Amino acid sequence: MRRAQLLAFVAFAALAGQAEAAAKAGAEANGGLSIDDILQRTCGPGPTAFRSIDDLLADAGVAGGAVSAVALASNAAAQEHSSPPPPAAAELETTAPADSLPPPADAAPLEGRRRPGRVEEYPEEIQQTNPGAVRAPPPEAFPKDEFPIPDRWRLAGALGVTKPRWWDPYNQNFWKGDIPIAGTENLFLALTAISDTVVEPRSFPIPVSVQTTSRAGSLDIFGRNTSLVLAQTFIVAGSIIKGSTAYMPPEYEVRVALAFQDNYVDVPEKRVLYVEPSRKTHRNDAFIGVQELFVDYHLRNVGARYDFDSVRVGIQPFSSDFRGFLFQDNQLGVRFFGNRDNNRIQYNLGAFWRVEKDTNSGLNDLTQRLRDDWVFVANVYRQDLPVPGLTSQLTVVHNRNREGDEIYVDKNGFPQRPALLGTLRGRDYDVTYLGYNADGHWGRYNITASAYYAFGEDRRSIFTDRQAKIRAFFLAAEPSIDFNWIRVRGSFLYASGDKNPYDNTERGFDSIFENPQFAGSDTSYWIRQTIPFAGGGRVIGVNARNGVLNSLRASKEEGQSNFNNPGTTLFGGGADFDVTPELRLSANVNHIGFVNTTIVQNLRQEGSIPKSLGWDASLSAIWRPHMTQNIVFRASGAVFDAGKGFKDLFSNAGRDDQYYSILLNAILTF
Repeated sequence: MRRAQLLAFVAFAALAGQAEAAAKAGAEANGGLSIDDILQRTCGPGPTAFRSIDDLLADAGVAGGAVSAVALASNAAAQEHSSPPPPAAAELETTAPADSLPPPADAAPLEGRRRPGRVEEYPEEIQQTNPGAVRAPPPEAFPKDEFPIPDRWRLAGALGVTKPRWWDPYNQNFWKGDIPIAGTENLFLALTAISDTVVEPRSFPIPVSVQTTSRAGSLDIFGRNTSLVLAQTFIVAGSIIKGSTAYMPPEYEVRVALAFQDNYVDVPEKRVLYVEPSRKTHRNDAFIGVQELFVDYHLRNVGARYDFDSVRVGIQPFSSDFRGFLFQDNQLGVRFFGNRDNNRIQYNLGAFWRVEKDTNSGLNDLTQRLRDDWVFVANVYRQDLPVPGLTSQLTVVHNRNREGDEIYVDKNGFPQRPALLGTLRGRDYDVTYLGYNADGHWGRYNITASAYYAFGEDRRSIFTDRQAKIRAFFLAAEPSIDFNWIRVRGSFLYASGDKNPYDNTERGFDSIFENPQFAGSDTSYWIRQTIPFAGGGRVIGVNARNGVLNSLRASKEEGQSNFNNPGTTLFGGGADFDVTPELRLSANVNHIGFVNTTIVQNLRQEGSIPKSLGWDASLSAIWRPHMTQNIVFRASGAVFDAGKGFKDLFSNAGRDDQYYSILLNAILTF
């Protein structure tokens, strides 16, 4: 079939060529060939040769009754040589049928179309006149190199778009780093001022002094429990920053932050504020601390989108995890940090030499020598791991403490190192924390989680005076879910406790310097207040102020970590209500307890002590009048309902089972 069709096409081509040649040279001179001659020459002799064009068309599948296209073409070529010239157009119009003629060509294109390349009509020429106009100045009238205009920061002010005012941080402001220093192009000054006011009435078990009491005839171990704290803190900070920081990290930054605090405390019992029983039961103190003093230098960019490496040297803020469970403080250190993969990966590599704290304000005290306490940190963050929206962090933190040979007494006269607990002897220790932390969301669920494993060596256990291993762990999670303007969350925490103080293995988990934003944070009674551990040690707290762990240490600011502790359990829930963009209400209910009370029993020389410490319920409100962080008012109230273990340890004169904490706080920021 295909061979027959091919031969038919060959015949068509040959016939067309013959017709064209005949038209030019004449049929006689050419000696034209018939279609059968062409097929004979093409197919050649043999059994498969075609006898005629009809045979070819029959094999090609053409119906017998159809008119052969090749024959028609052959007849047309013959007529071209013998016919007279074609008739004139007028004759054709009269003789040819109307339906056999092609339609006449349309001189005009269809509506909405035009012929390419042809312009039918041109628009009329437009004449513009401007009487009295002044000709534009020639190019040579302008400076050839530059035209003097205000820089890109001051241009908006020169055009009247903005009106810079020194007291207005919401518009362009020189003092907030919006405009470069005069005479420079990328050197900025940024100032910050903060006023932090705290009014805090509270109650907690207050031990009665051994030597004397403010109430004659009082024989109870615990006296009246109400107290009042007032604190006013002013923070002034300034930075010199070089670089176009809108698109890339600064080339360098020099920053200083000073904090001044005036505080007042009033308690009902003696020897709570001062070690001397002759001192009054109220105290007013003031202190200035250096909270930031560092130089930040940009080492290099490592990507087109400004992934970078930088180094920061000096007193600087640092948090080892998302919620401040392990180490969150402003300390002297050297820290290398940067990012990779379009900021999806961040890292920190640092060493910190801990600064002594002022006893009553908690601010850095540079008038004292540095502590022999080092913290080494290495961590890496990865965004969208293991799922998009969740950031994972791996961290290694090592704490090297060599304060076992010193005796440190705070400014109120109370010993802090060594702690007045157990054998009362100083300790050296090395502890390493391996941690995983996560923060973000998994689908519609918000998740914050932390896990730490602590291992190391304590040179002198507080119970045995012998070397002991440290093996402890910590778990915490706070999942939440949003329903429109309401967020509901759960809080879970477990810090291991030591079940045998004499086995040369310390299993109680303790942090370096905790400041947890968790389970209500400082609106929670247990996190906000310190509960003194009377009867088993002196100047020892069950927990630390602004801390959640039951660590039995002298203080968070000036004491050492203690891994001989009963451990901590916390579980509960809460909710946040964004009533308006300016107002948020929060509620939290948590249960706090010990993991194991063996340590407490040995220190108190008691029998069985229940693990339950009690329930902590709190309500808080945050009001931001202008929907910014420049003016923030906070008010909270918390009630602690003592459990069986707490009642066993801290029965007071009134046999109170409930304690309260009220926090009124105003923060103004410029």
